[in-house]
This record gives sequence, C-alpha cells and structure tokens, in this order.
Amino acid sequence: MSAFEKALAAGRPSNIVRLFPNSSALLVSGKFIDMAMLKKGKAICMAANARNHFIIRGALKAAHRANSVLIMEIARSEGGTNAYCAVNFWNLARQVDAVCNELGITIPVAIHADHYGIKKESDIAAAREEIPSLFEAGITSIAVDASHMPDDRNLLASIDIIKSVIPEWAGLETEVGEIKGKQGLSTVDEALFLIQGLNAHDIFPNWIALNNGTTHGIEESDQGIQVELTAEIHSALEKYRISGAQHGTSGNHSDRLRQIARTTSTTKANVATALQMISWGLEVNDYGNAILDSNGNFKKLKGEGVSEELWQEMVKFAHEKGWKGGNFKKLNLPFENKLLAQPRKIRERMAGRVEEFAYSMMVDVFDSRDTADIAIDLIIQAGSHDPGPKASRIEDPSEWTREKIIQKAELITGDKGPAGDFDD
Repeated sequence: MSAFEKALAAGRPSNIVRLFPNSSALLVSGKFIDMAMLKKGKAICMAANARNHFIIRGALKAAHRANSVLIMEIARSEGGTNAYCAVNFWNLARQVDAVCNELGITIPVAIHADHYGIKKESDIAAAREEIPSLFEAGITSIAVDASHMPDDRNLLASIDIIKSVIPEWAGLETEVGEIKGKQGLSTVDEALFLIQGLNAHDIFPNWIALNNGTTHGIEESDQGIQVELTAEIHSALEKYRISGAQHGTSGNHSDRLRQIARTTSTTKANVATALQMISWGLEVNDYGNAILDSNGNFKKLKGEGVSEELWQEMVKFAHEKGWKGGNFKKLNLPFENKLLAQPRKIRERMAGRVEEFAYSMMVDVFDSRDTADIAIDLIIQAGSHDPGPKASRIEDPSEWTREKIIQKAELITGDKGPAGDFDD
C-alpha cells in the first residue's frame, strides 16, 4: 500500500467518508494543513476562494503540480444563504471531490468555510442551527468570525458556537479585528484577550486572523499588510501555539507576502479577488491586482479567460446594475452557468490561467512546494483523521468566566476604526 493510500484510508473525516465512500480524493481536516506548513517552516498554504468552478480546477491542478497541500474555501458572503457565488458552503466539497477524482489529484485538501460571520447576538442561535449542515455537506475546517462585535462578545460568541457545534477534529480559525485596511488595526492586547479566553475554555484554534492593514477585494493603495505589526502579535501569542491566517492577499506585492512567510507565524493565506479576475481573463500585475484603463475600467486580454462576447455581456450587466470595481464579484452568481456553457477550449484556458498564477504563488512566494508529502506522513503517523490539538490549556478557567470576560474587556484600549458593515 502506498503512502497516499494509507493516508486515504486513515485521514478522511467521517463526514467525507459518508459523502464520498468510493472516492480517491484526500479531503482532510485543516489541522493537517497547518501542521504541514509548520513542519516545513516559513511556508504558507494558499487558501483559494472558489468563486467559480474554474478556480477549483486551476488551484487543484497547481497544487498537484507543486506537490503542495491546498485549502479550498468559500466565505459566507460568497457562498452562504445570501451568496453572490454559485459555489457555496453546501456544494464546494462535492465539486472538489469530483475534480480530484476526474484529474487524479493526490494531494491533501481541506474544505474551509471562511468568515462564518457572527455580527449580532441573534446570529448565534442561527449559527448553531446552520453550521452542522456545513459539515454534513463536507466542510472540514471553519473560521468562526465574531470580530464584528465588541471584544467580550466576540469571545463569548466564539466559545458558545465552537463548543456547541464545531467538531473537535475540524480545522479552526478565529478572528480579532474586522478587515478595514489601515483603520482599526488589531493590537496585541485584543489578540491576547481572545486567545487566552479561548484557551481557558479548552479551545485551541489553528489560526488567528487579524486586521493587519489589508483589505478585501481590490487593493487600491500600497499600504497593504503591516508585516511588523503581524510579527509582533504572533510573537505575543507564541506560547499558545496558534498560527496566522492572512486575509486580503490580492493586490499585495509578492515581496510583502514573502516577508509575511519568513518573519511571522502565518501558515494560511486567502487568495480570492486575484483568482476571480485571472479566470475571467483580465489583465493583472504580477501579484494579481487588476489593471485599469484610463477610464477606470478593467482591461480584458483578448484570447484569455472568457470569450470576448461573454465578457461584453458581463460588463453590460454590471453597468445596468450599477456595479463597479470590486462589486464585479457579484457577476459570479448570475454568470456561473454561462461560464460553464462555454466551449471546452475556453473553459480550459480559464482554469489554465488560474493554475499558472496559483502555481507561481505556491512555489515562488508561499514556498509550499512538497508539503503534500509532509501532510501525508503526518496523517499516517496520527493513524487518524484527527491529530488532536497542537496546544494545551495554560489559562485558569476560573479567571475566564462570563462575568470576568466582560470585566477584562473593559480594560482593553484600541481603535476599532469606522463603524459599518465590512463585507468579508
């Protein structure tokens, strides 16, 4: 029996085995992805936001070619019940599994529900009801994101949801600070408060996401990721053995992303907008930011991505809806079937363009080459789909009761930035 076959027999969680009993796709807990990156050292796994089917195909082919682990993800805004994408929480695993089997993909892949947002108290009960359906549909990793609420409510909501409905074997991400660019930057105190409180309740996330200066969507400035701030916060959290999740990489210069890999504890980096634009055939710079013409419009490369006729239809539709810039993301849902209906040659060039960009990021920026073998070895060593937590409790639970959490939160100082509904 090969190493891959051994990992396939031991490493697939029960929900994946139930859904895909005869599959040869190695869909695994996000825990193994994090562990593989840590074992290699100074390496980051791409978390590819699957806004369309061609991103799934391209990212999987790139990871297989690089022999790299991969996270395929969709955020709640992208693929939840009010989605702007046709790929969603409930069909992502099915699509990934199908493509892996079709193309003979033999690298470990985690299926991540990103930014499961809790924005108000009433969202908690709804989350308890909905989240189990995600795992029943093949999710193997999740980001519980209550960062939109004050620090004490973020912590309390996270404890409630994680304890009640998140399987212990699943990869887990938490977040402090909404993604607001250079405003409302996360602080060491805020991050420590969240992770210490979770630790006291025997919750040991794989990743923490910060507001470290980046944005979602199109990066319109060169401010970007604050590497020194990220390193400072990760250093303060070191004894809690939590890795970083970097959001909003699209538009950040490759050198800055290399710095994140080399000088921080980041093991997961989300790539969303860049992959969408590349699959459509838009002109981008070397780090995936769309290039605009003199009138502020996207530049479509002839013979790349979608057909010229379909692109004109997409532009016309967006114009009629009043969508500009980053809001072109809303084209994903109404045009997915039209994209799938294109001739095979066009479909393949869409996925191929994603593959080339993703491969370059994996190999030249994130340094995740050959982490697939590391993850497979870790699965075999564990002999299970769950390697267990990578941390242990070091905080006193009696110091982190509900009442004391509220008291401690009052002592945290920091600028949360402007109010508003910041879309993830």
